[in-house]
Amino acid sequence: MRTVSELPNEVREDVHVLIPLSDGTRLAARLWRPADSDKRPVPAVLEFIPYRRRDLTAQRDSVHHPYMAGHGYACARVDLRGSGDSEGVLTDEYLERELLDAEEVLAWLAAQPWCDGRTGMMGISWGGFNALQVAARRPESLRAIVTACSTDDRYSDDVHYMGGCLLVDNLSWASTMFAYNSCPPDPALVGERWRRMWHDRLEHSGLWLETWLRHQHRDDYWRHGSVAEDLDAVQVPVMAVSGWADGYSNAVFRLLSGLRVPRLGLLGPWSHKYPHLGQPGPAIGFLQEVVRWWDRWLKDIDNDVMDVPMLRAWMQESVPPSTSYDERPGRWVGAEEWPSSAIVPVSRSLGHGRVLGEGEEPGDGTVLTLSSPLSTGQHAGKWCSYNAPPDLPHDQREDDGGSIVFDSVPLPERLEILGSPVVDLELSVDRPDAMVAVRLNDVTPGGEATRVTYGLLNLTHADGHEAPGKLVPGRRYRVSVTLNGVAQAFPPGHRIRISVSTSYWPLAWPSPEPVRLAVYPGTYTRVLLPVRLTGAEDPPVAAFGEPEGTAPVTTSQLSPPEHRWDLAHDLVHYRASLNVVKDLGTVRFDDIGLEVTRRAEEIYSWVGDDYGTVRGETDWTMGFARGDWSVETRTRTVLTSTETDFHVHATLDAYEGDRRVMTRIFASVIPRDHV
Repeated sequence: MRTVSELPNEVREDVHVLIPLSDGTRLAARLWRPADSDKRPVPAVLEFIPYRRRDLTAQRDSVHHPYMAGHGYACARVDLRGSGDSEGVLTDEYLERELLDAEEVLAWLAAQPWCDGRTGMMGISWGGFNALQVAARRPESLRAIVTACSTDDRYSDDVHYMGGCLLVDNLSWASTMFAYNSCPPDPALVGERWRRMWHDRLEHSGLWLETWLRHQHRDDYWRHGSVAEDLDAVQVPVMAVSGWADGYSNAVFRLLSGLRVPRLGLLGPWSHKYPHLGQPGPAIGFLQEVVRWWDRWLKDIDNDVMDVPMLRAWMQESVPPSTSYDERPGRWVGAEEWPSSAIVPVSRSLGHGRVLGEGEEPGDGTVLTLSSPLSTGQHAGKWCSYNAPPDLPHDQREDDGGSIVFDSVPLPERLEILGSPVVDLELSVDRPDAMVAVRLNDVTPGGEATRVTYGLLNLTHADGHEAPGKLVPGRRYRVSVTLNGVAQAFPPGHRIRISVSTSYWPLAWPSPEPVRLAVYPGTYTRVLLPVRLTGAEDPPVAAFGEPEGTAPVTTSQLSPPEHRWDLAHDLVHYRASLNVVKDLGTVRFDDIGLEVTRRAEEIYSWVGDDYGTVRGETDWTMGFARGDWSVETRTRTVLTSTETDFHVHATLDAYEGDRRVMTRIFASVIPRDHV
């Protein structure tokens, strides 16, 4: 990424500003704005997240907020209450209190003498979520938003559940926030109050995993903050961004089709990253795009930011399977509207082990049966890739060995898809609770299988996520599984493979017990591919600029990082595990002399095909030190299950220096309810 040192405006930075709220709480902010904004007020842009602006996001923040400030905006990076150096306690994500706080912060920004009264919100992940949610509340000053790697539907399309199946990322993410919520404010800023603020967080933040597991259906808990409930509530322009390796690409399609405001969609090859930091590459000049977006909607500059296709998407070329890529080859394609008339649904029946050709009959209707090994899914990667450690799906042939597989003939010509494939299945199962995982793979002439996209469906949720019902063993059901949206080109000679399994562990928590699945080939069992028509009418997509930003704050790596992603199999006792280590080592933030340590270990284990042995365990260590002051927290979360219940056990230990100052133990049994 190119570092920009000369900007149109000189930038003033205020490293610690306290924003007062109506209930007396003060939120900690870091501000960047043009140096002359006291005389020439400018619009303000808010990023509102719980990830500690003073240290954990300081490098990222310093790359893009000063850049935007240098182009004429007052940028505020504000920590949510109970995080960083903000007062209060954070007890869950996207609470009503959080959204009210955001409205008050926007009003405060708009009222400052250096602000002209107009505001925008931007963010990735949490900050993208609450930008959408706040937009639906229509605060007076808000004029536009940029939402990256977020969703409009908190139940169906977030880290917690997918197709009614419990995602293992639900445990992983809850454990991350368990660790982050245990972190102290910085005594250098808050003074002697730091210990009282810290202990308040330790005692009252809670174990969010318990909350999320008590809401296993799409109820009012998940409807809150899901703007999909009423997209018409959003009345400001929206730029929606994600990547094919991210967990949130589907929301971009829904926002483009459902909103009635000026909107742009951008989908690259990236994981859960801002596009100017995008991995896999190519990264793009995203901050230039954002500045032009703000210029149009916050300053009323009649530029050409909207003179592009509504959707710009990276059409990925075929690649060998790998758990990580530096870059994904491809090209930018566009759609003037979404849904696009250039996308044609092409239906192909699924016969006995085959994706049938056009007009080809399914044949004798032989029933296909399978009970997948519990280990089917061990090469799935993470639900949402962060591209570190390598967490993309590996060669699918081993997982395909535990699946019902349908292969096409070698493609006679190039085929491009853009959108969400759908697989319809006529099936029956022998248990009252069951799931299916459906994958679309690109198979080379040599047999390598690269996963292109996939979908999950808890079959008890087939008629909706609000009120699922038990299955009748042996009864035939017709279900549709929508796969994640994607743009992918298949070369001539390659095959398209549809794979169906009854397990996808450890990406998704397994059903209560092993299931035998029967699939009935016929006119209903089919795949619908969103085939992109190519031709001279394709809208042109101008090249993006080179990624650029301002210089990041300097850091020193005091101890080395460690990233691992290992599969282990004990062939004597049949114990298997996926072991993940994400250790960022110890980093000193040179400008404030603060040393920060972060280490996470995750173990997902099982024994043979014994569903009662499935176990997820996460351990986090967070450390902060400066001079003779040091704090460390250690958190551990374990999730297991029986046929009827989830069992949660967690511990939190906090240390000041070498002295343990608090221990908390959480234990609960939560009934399984059609999950």
